[in-house]
Amino acid sequence: MNPPADEAFVTAASKAVPWYRSRPLHRLIVIAAMAVPIWLALHRAAPKKDVPVNFPSVSVAKVTVEDLDREWIVPAEFRPFQEVDLHAKVSGYLETILVDIGDRIEAGQLLATLEIPELLEDLSRARLMERRAAEDVRRTEAAYAEAHAAHGRLAAVDRAQPRLVARQDLDVAMARDQQAASAMATAKLQVDIARTETAKLNSTARYARIIAPFAGVVTRRSADPGALIPAGTSGSSQSSPLLRVSQVDRLRLGFPVSMSYVSRIAVGTPIEVRIANRVRPLAVKIARITGKIETATRTMEAEADVENADLSLIPGMYASVVIRLEHRPGALSIPVQALSREKTTNVMVVGPDHVLILRPVRVGLETPTRIEVLDGLREGDLVMVGGRGDAKAGARVEPRLATVD
Repeated sequence: MNPPADEAFVTAASKAVPWYRSRPLHRLIVIAAMAVPIWLALHRAAPKKDVPVNFPSVSVAKVTVEDLDREWIVPAEFRPFQEVDLHAKVSGYLETILVDIGDRIEAGQLLATLEIPELLEDLSRARLMERRAAEDVRRTEAAYAEAHAAHGRLAAVDRAQPRLVARQDLDVAMARDQQAASAMATAKLQVDIARTETAKLNSTARYARIIAPFAGVVTRRSADPGALIPAGTSGSSQSSPLLRVSQVDRLRLGFPVSMSYVSRIAVGTPIEVRIANRVRPLAVKIARITGKIETATRTMEAEADVENADLSLIPGMYASVVIRLEHRPGALSIPVQALSREKTTNVMVVGPDHVLILRPVRVGLETPTRIEVLDGLREGDLVMVGGRGDAKAGARVEPRLATVD
C-alpha cells in the first residue's frame, strides 16, 4: 500500500538535509573523524627538536715531538777581567790629575803627577855626592900613580944594584903604593854608592807619576789637585787609592758550582749565559775552575771569559748560567701538568668520541715544563692538563685546546 503523497514528500525532504544540519552528536563524530587524520599528518611532518646536552669542558694539550734538555741554572756575576787600585808610592801633593771616572785609558798613559819638594832636594844632594865621589877617584888615582911609580923606581934600583937602597925605604915605598891602591878602590866604591843613591831617588821620583798599567776604564777617583796624598806603603787608614782602573772590554763571569755537579764541569764545557733585557743568550765556555770545593759553601768557583768590546755589559751585573746536563733529540713529550703520580704514573686521554680514558705511561727525561714519554702515548693524542677535579675515566667531555707554558 503506497503512502500518501504528503508523507512521501516529507520523507524525501528529510533525506535531502545536509550533514551539518543533522543531529549535534552526529556532527561531532564526523568532525572528529576528519580532524584526527589531519592532526596525525601534521605531527609526523613537523621536525623534531634536539634537546641540548651540556658536557663538561676540559683543557687538553697535544702530544708532540721535540728536543728536550735537562738544564742546570745557577746565578752568576760579571767582574772586570783586570782591576787595580793605584796608590802613590811616596807622599806628596797631587799636582795634576788628567782623568776622571768613566774615561777610557790606554796602557802606559800618564794619569796623575805628584809634587814632592823634599825628593827634589834629596836628588840634588845625591847628584852632588856622586860628583864629589868622582873627584875623589881622580885624586886617589893620581896619588896611587905617584906612589906606584916611586915604588917601581926604588925596586928597579934595588934589582940593578943590590944593597944600594935601604931595605926600609923599599918597604915604605911598597906600603905607600898599596895604601894608594886601596884608597883608589875605596873612592871608586863611593862613586858606585853615590850612583846607587841617585838611581834610587830617580826611581822614587818616577813614582810621582801615576801611569796606567793596562788599557781600561777609570772607575774610581778619590782626590783633586792640591790634596795631600799619603804613601800607599805607609799602612795608614787614610791611604785610600788615588784611582781605580778596570779592564771592562773583557769580563770574567764567576759562578759557584754545586758539589752535586762538580763532576760534570771542566775547562771547555759550553755554557749559555742569559742576561735580563737581552733577547739572545750568550754562548761561551768555561775558562777556568779552582779545582777545590769550599768547605763553608760546598761549592767550587768557576769562571768564563765574555768579550765586551761595545761595553754593553757592566761589571756587577747578574746573569744566569745554563749548563746542559742531558739532551733528548726528537722526544715524545707532554706538559708536566698532564701527568699524575698519585698511585701510578698515568694521564687522562681524550678519545675520538670525547670520552676520558685513564692510560698508564712510562716516562723518561723531565724538564721544568715537559716530560718525555717512553711508552703509552702517540704523537697527536690529546691529554688532559691541569687539575682533574670530578673528571673520571669513562666520562664524556668537551675538549678545549689550551696553551701550556
